[in-house]
Amino acid sequence: MPLFSKKPRHFKSTQNTLWLAASLVLLLSASTISIAQSTASPGVPQNAAKNGSAAAPAVQNVPPPRPARPVSLITPKIETWPDQIEAHGNIMPWQETRIGTEIGGLRLVSVPVNVGDVVKKGQILAKLNPTTVEIDLETANAQLMEAQAAQAQALATLERGKRLAPSGGVSQQDLMLYETQKHTTEARLNAARAQVKTQQLRLDSATLLAPDDGIISSRSVSEGAIVQAGSELFRLIRQGRLEWRAEVNGETLIKLSVGQEVTIKSPLGADVKGRVRQISPTIDLSTRNGLIYVDLPADTNFKAGLYVSGTLALSKRKALVLPASALRRNGNSYQVFRVSADNKVEAVDVEVGRTREDRMEIVSGLKEHAPVIAKNVESLKAGDPVTVQETIDERPVAQAASAADKTGD
Repeated sequence: MPLFSKKPRHFKSTQNTLWLAASLVLLLSASTISIAQSTASPGVPQNAAKNGSAAAPAVQNVPPPRPARPVSLITPKIETWPDQIEAHGNIMPWQETRIGTEIGGLRLVSVPVNVGDVVKKGQILAKLNPTTVEIDLETANAQLMEAQAAQAQALATLERGKRLAPSGGVSQQDLMLYETQKHTTEARLNAARAQVKTQQLRLDSATLLAPDDGIISSRSVSEGAIVQAGSELFRLIRQGRLEWRAEVNGETLIKLSVGQEVTIKSPLGADVKGRVRQISPTIDLSTRNGLIYVDLPADTNFKAGLYVSGTLALSKRKALVLPASALRRNGNSYQVFRVSADNKVEAVDVEVGRTREDRMEIVSGLKEHAPVIAKNVESLKAGDPVTVQETIDERPVAQAASAADKTGD
């Protein structure tokens, strides 16, 4: 009998089944590991996934910092400015003469001037037809000659009577009659002379002359018209002078004085300087306002009837002043721009007051010794980086030194 006997057939079948099951288990495990690795985040190492490390964040595109803008600073200046009061009123002629004729019923034969013409004193403005007046003058001259002859006869008769009276050749009654005739002829002669003067004046009035230098502001007639005595034909602005009649309240009126300077705003841009010529002695009871009369320069571009505004200077007081280029208007308010310690722009709201030429008064919001950006502020924004090139100190030397001492303390 052999030492080892042959294994039974059912034992081999069981061993094959076990090997098949083990192979299936290994195959499933490998598939699971492969799926897990494929679902992991790309770019992450396997050891990092095993250790639980987080994935690195993606790199973002950050814009480069804005370059620093070079700026100049300016220090506010204290100046003494007069208080100004706003006023409104009309531009009017200094004196406007109405020119008419003294005679009526005559026809205009010539009108050589028109509205806007500059005329000289004595220049012909219009001519009337003088024919009828010349005839009346000739009649008056004839009557004058007749009166002169009558007077001469009366004087001769009186002289003869006086010579004959002592011898009885002329009675006292006749002599008295001669005296009466002499006085009567004298009166008639004087009346004739007056009539000649009257007709001569009428003839002179047939030619209208300019009473003064000036500008024709109105013409109401044309050639061929028959004018009436006293009717207005022209208006003349005497010497071409204009004035501003400004209306101010009563409290302001009593503070003004003759000779005070006034600035009138022109619609063409440039301001016009004038001086107070006269102040109304009364105040209107309904409006509580009064008028001031301001003389204007001869070369002004204003026209009579223009409604303008202006400013009147009163007492003076100190003002903190900056150039208008250092301020930016933001709606109804203004801003200036300072530079912080880290060279960044800071916007500061300020309140402005009076304006004088290209300078503005800072009422509040800014200290006296605080420098601000001087110009080109329209494009500035808070937080913009800047570099200071220079600082302009407009204050007097002593004032700036005093401010520096206070800052150092």
